[in-house]
Amino acid sequence: MPDASSITQMHDETTLAWHGSSEEKNTEPQDLSSLIRAQHRANFDLWHEEDKARDPAATDHDIAQVKRNIDRLNQRRNDLVEQIDIALLASLQEALDRHPDSPLHSETAGMMIDRLSILALKIFHTDEEAHRATATEAHRQRNHDRLALLREQRTDLANALYTLLQDAAAGRRRFKLYRQMKMYNDPDLNPLIYGKKA
Repeated sequence: MPDASSITQMHDETTLAWHGSSEEKNTEPQDLSSLIRAQHRANFDLWHEEDKARDPAATDHDIAQVKRNIDRLNQRRNDLVEQIDIALLASLQEALDRHPDSPLHSETAGMMIDRLSILALKIFHTDEEAHRATATEAHRQRNHDRLALLREQRTDLANALYTLLQDAAAGRRRFKLYRQMKMYNDPDLNPLIYGKKA
């Protein structure tokens, strides 16, 4: 069972390392830990790809390519959330079988880990703004204040994840696998793709 504090620590460490170098071997995750890391990498790449679309100097061609990259990365992000949930539910199967009527949590653990990943990226970039030498003192202070709120949100969410996993292991609560049902990358579901083939 993953520990919420070790997840947030991994998020912070990899976020810092990846900003120093974009190199990351794109290997298929083999276990829960590598799934969580790969899912964070998808969010990391998605964050920076979205920044490219906001570049005032970006051409229409650039933005079209970025949009395709964003769709691909978002698909990977969501697929990895599902894989995280599959792995977690498999590890909790015995407790879930013993307590099939325990209260259902509205959000899966994988979704919560995804939110922790995004908070790590927000914290990193807000911290940059809070210390940016070229910014005004008011700008830096505003981001210091935002940073405190983001850290509080992450602490609360990490505690909630910890509680959910402990409760699920003890049969006090359960969560289900919710498929994201993304349609835009599926050639059989997106009419702009299958319509052009007809």
